[in-house]
Amino acid sequence: QVQLVESGGGLVQPGGSLTLTCAASGSIKSIGRMGWYRQAPGKQRELVAGINSSGTTTYADSVTGRFTISRDNAKNTVALQMNSLKAEDTAVYYCNANIASSGSVYTSTYWGQGTQVTVSS
Repeated sequence: QVQLVESGGGLVQPGGSLTLTCAASGSIKSIGRMGWYRQAPGKQRELVAGINSSGTTTYADSVTGRFTISRDNAKNTVALQMNSLKAEDTAVYYCNANIASSGSVYTSTYWGQGTQVTVSS
């Protein structure tokens, strides 16, 4: 059983910073691409940032220069450092990863339960 657990959300003032962390656990053989998505009320879920197993990153235009994604392959974790936060960054943030379970030749996509980030004064 593989699961992703996020932590680090909360309330922050505009211009502030937060770091989200996601840990993958269970019977894991390998982890490919990992990423963070977000969903604001009334909007579709959107990609915020992604990182592959080699460390190559991609970012949404709206967060480029403010957010940084990183991963620790030894610990099966991915983090999202968010700086210069704006009200429009308010959303539920979800961790996402492509994981091959032990004993499987297939990769499946897993999602975390989500963590709320609220940017408000």
